[in-house]
Amino acid sequence: MPSIHKKFPLHRLSATALLLIAAGAMAQPIYRNVDKNGKVTFSDRAPTAATEPAKGPQAASAEPSNAGLPYELRQVAQRYPVTLYSGEECAPCGTARSLLITRGIPFEERTVKSDQDVEALQRLTGRASLPLLTIGSQQLKGFSDAEWSQYLDAAGYPKSNSLPAGYRNPPARPLVAQQAVPAAPEPAAPAPVPQQAAPAPSGPSPSNPAGIKF
Repeated sequence: MPSIHKKFPLHRLSATALLLIAAGAMAQPIYRNVDKNGKVTFSDRAPTAATEPAKGPQAASAEPSNAGLPYELRQVAQRYPVTLYSGEECAPCGTARSLLITRGIPFEERTVKSDQDVEALQRLTGRASLPLLTIGSQQLKGFSDAEWSQYLDAAGYPKSNSLPAGYRNPPARPLVAQQAVPAAPEPAAPAPVPQQAAPAPSGPSPSNPAGIKF
C-alpha cells in the first residue's frame, strides 16, 4: 500500500499543473472586432478580413469626405448622408447652408443652374423648388429651421459642432455633370479655282474667217 508521503508530492504536482492551465487561460488575449456595419463584438479570436472594416481603394473612394470625421459622426454620415440642393439668388438656400455649417453637419451641395439641372430636380422631387435637403432617402422641400433640425436629430447627428479643426465640406457641384464641348474643327483649305479657258474670239479669225458663232 503506498504511503501518504508518496501521494502528497503527486497531489501538489496536479494542483500546480491546474494553476498553470488556469493562468494560461486567463492570459489569453481578448480581441475587439468591428464589422463593416460598425457592430462591435469581443472574442478570443483575432479579427479577420471579414470582420474588419473595408479598407480597399473602393471603400476609400466611396466616402472620401468622411475620412477625417470622428467615429460616431462618420457612422451617421455614412448611414444618412446629407445633400443640399441650392440655386443662385436663393436667400433661403444661403440660410440653409449656414444652418448646416454652424451645426457641423458634413454635407455635399448640388447646384441647380442649367435647364438640365432643373429637369433633373423635377425628376427627383416632382417639382423645381429650392432649397431641397435630403437626409438618406428623406426629402425636405423648402427651408424650415425647426423641421430640418428635427430630422437631423432623428438621424443621430450631434446638436453641436463636433467637426475636427480644418475640416471642409467638398465644393459644390452641378446637379448634372457638365460635358466638355468638343473643339470646333479647323476650316478646310479652300479648293483651288480651276482656270477657265480663254473665250474664243467672237470676230473673224484666221481659223474662222467667217466669224461663225455656235
